[in-house]
Amino acid sequence: MEDKLVLPEEKLMLEDQSIEEEIVIEVPRTAAPPPTIEEVPEKEVLPQHIEIQPLPENQFQTTLNQPLSTFSIDVDRASYSIIRRYLNSGQLPPQYAVRLEECINYFKYDYPQPEGKVPLAVYNEMTNCPWEKDHKLLMVGMQGKNLPIDKVPPSNLVFLIDVSGSMSDYNKLDLLKKAFRLLVHQLRPDDRVAIVVYAGASGIVLESTPGHKKEKILGVLNHLEAGGSTAGAEGIELAYQIAEKHFLKKGNNRIILATDGDFNVGPSSEDALIRLIEQKRDNDIFLSVLGFGMGNYQDSKMEQLADHGNGNYAYIDNVLEAKKVLVNEFAGTLYTIAKDVKIQIEFNPAHVQSYRLLGYENRILNKEDFNNDRIDAGEIGAGHNVTALYEIVPQGMKKKQNDNVDPLKYQQKMLTQGSKKTEWMTIKLRYKEPKGKESKLLSYTGKDLGIPFVSASQNLRFSAAVSSFAMLLRESQYAGQSNFKDIIEWAKNAKGEDNNGERAEFIRLAETAQSLHLTKAK
Repeated sequence: MEDKLVLPEEKLMLEDQSIEEEIVIEVPRTAAPPPTIEEVPEKEVLPQHIEIQPLPENQFQTTLNQPLSTFSIDVDRASYSIIRRYLNSGQLPPQYAVRLEECINYFKYDYPQPEGKVPLAVYNEMTNCPWEKDHKLLMVGMQGKNLPIDKVPPSNLVFLIDVSGSMSDYNKLDLLKKAFRLLVHQLRPDDRVAIVVYAGASGIVLESTPGHKKEKILGVLNHLEAGGSTAGAEGIELAYQIAEKHFLKKGNNRIILATDGDFNVGPSSEDALIRLIEQKRDNDIFLSVLGFGMGNYQDSKMEQLADHGNGNYAYIDNVLEAKKVLVNEFAGTLYTIAKDVKIQIEFNPAHVQSYRLLGYENRILNKEDFNNDRIDAGEIGAGHNVTALYEIVPQGMKKKQNDNVDPLKYQQKMLTQGSKKTEWMTIKLRYKEPKGKESKLLSYTGKDLGIPFVSASQNLRFSAAVSSFAMLLRESQYAGQSNFKDIIEWAKNAKGEDNNGERAEFIRLAETAQSLHLTKAK
């Protein structure tokens, strides 16, 4: 007889259970009470080692030798949440936990909505670089079209929940249940959700259920308990089976994996698991990942799973973060409006001597990949925006790092007539429709309008503050004249409308980091 996972204090039939069959379980007459924020134990000591893929920073590229910069977009924000957890615990984060692009993209920016039927629009702005006065700072912003919640297609969701023993900490399964309660309250009648759990064995604890049966869904969530070893791959395979069984041709089919990442892949290899996720991705079943807790936290593994599954990766460190991801950004988190989104920028060597992309180290693509529709890239959800910054060395400046190659003996780089234009760069974007196979191209140009940093947009000034903050935490060799005093001032002056208090929280975290740096220096 096969192993079954039976939850305590419940009578769940895990076999031959129809969709509409009621689960025999005691559920309160009212839904679960509103979640409250857990108090973090005073002076919580977090591990200085979590499984993170260490990546060297992008270097300056000489425009004559490397005029093209190509990368995949990234809407993950887990790194910023991890940094916040460390700073709130009175500790500086591990250096490699800082992924600069995820810090920048944690915040929403006030970009105009796309016009017409195009789901994306690209904006650019250039100013003086505040941490290197002789350099320029380029902002490239991408805005996804907003979709009213009643226009978002129905969702076929499978919650894949880790209930292994490692999830027993207060900030893991308990917080996970609070987070999913928030999501359940957002479900519409035409949405469906199933719940699969995994520990020593995997099991279906809730067959696919209409979104209006909230008490039934919440009752199952409330009774989840942690215990046993972890076999993640088996749970993922079962979740895909459920998603396929209830597949919506015109809807959003998505698995949401919630875990601390401390799982083994069972009898199959990790490569086989990735191939499975990619195969299901190509069949329009996406995989998003929510990370919880610390300890043996597997950051790089969870980011990899979400990347291959065309999904988002977020780290949930408190209920407010769960609300941001699963309530405030419900449509963007669950519904993709454009997939395989790539950016390629051609810099004009007549104006740009060299450039450096800030962050996106694990999203760099070969220049040939831009026009290759077989190459996977990032996704953008409804209403999401993505921001990338470049530090630019203007032509005529003293040569920068990474220009230590001898001159060519048999050929010379010659500028074309086009280089005489005032354009500093051409920005190209490729994307596919959510179920499309062929990419579409958008193209824009940008130039220096001589805007000083103090007169730049709030978007550019605040993103500059966040990137400078991240470089200091990462102890970047490119931080230049960055310091926390200036970062705090830039952020305060560019805070703008801050309805959810996220920018005010950033200022507080920058002040905390400043104090910790001063303590460390003594």
